[in-house]
Amino acid sequence: MALKQRDEVFTPRQQAVLTAALDLLVEGGDALTMTAVARRASCSKETLYKWFGDRDGLLTATVQWQAAKVRVPHVDRHRLDAATLKTSIEQFARDLLGTLAGEVSVTLNRLAVTDAAGPRRGLGTIVLENGRLEMGRRLKPVIEAGRDARLLRFDNSEEAFRTFFGLVVRDVQIRLLLGDELKLSPAEIDRDARLATEQFLSLYGRT
Repeated sequence: MALKQRDEVFTPRQQAVLTAALDLLVEGGDALTMTAVARRASCSKETLYKWFGDRDGLLTATVQWQAAKVRVPHVDRHRLDAATLKTSIEQFARDLLGTLAGEVSVTLNRLAVTDAAGPRRGLGTIVLENGRLEMGRRLKPVIEAGRDARLLRFDNSEEAFRTFFGLVVRDVQIRLLLGDELKLSPAEIDRDARLATEQFLSLYGRT
């Protein structure tokens, strides 16, 4: 059975609204309101409430839409070989690093860290659940399929994913959160994703 991508399905009009919300977050931080999103996206607040429920629902959908840039590899458990596994993991690494290094993700994570220290912790919880934890839920079935195919060796898929995440992200995210003007080119993202994949397979691959 193939492992299918867990997509959040949004219509083109909803995608336009979520893009507007992301733009407003980048421009104005946590001062996001339903009124501002409705104005930017040229839609009514009633429509926003119908689609997303409330501001937290809109924020959740916005984070999900951003996280959807990290595609889930499609692998067949019964026909998985070493080359396919490597290609799939490397694609995930490339998407993950490219997304986390982007301005939108940096802004969302900065706001989430600030929010997590407050009494409500709304955005912090939303970003944790639909960001880092969701990334684990997406990739762990793939590396577990690799283990079942006797291509990988590990006892705990969460620990293996944490290692993979660290190899891919390294200190890039914390440097960006602290204001480093680091800019990764597509070629650098490709290189780092390839290196992280090779390191992960060196640690967990069966030789």
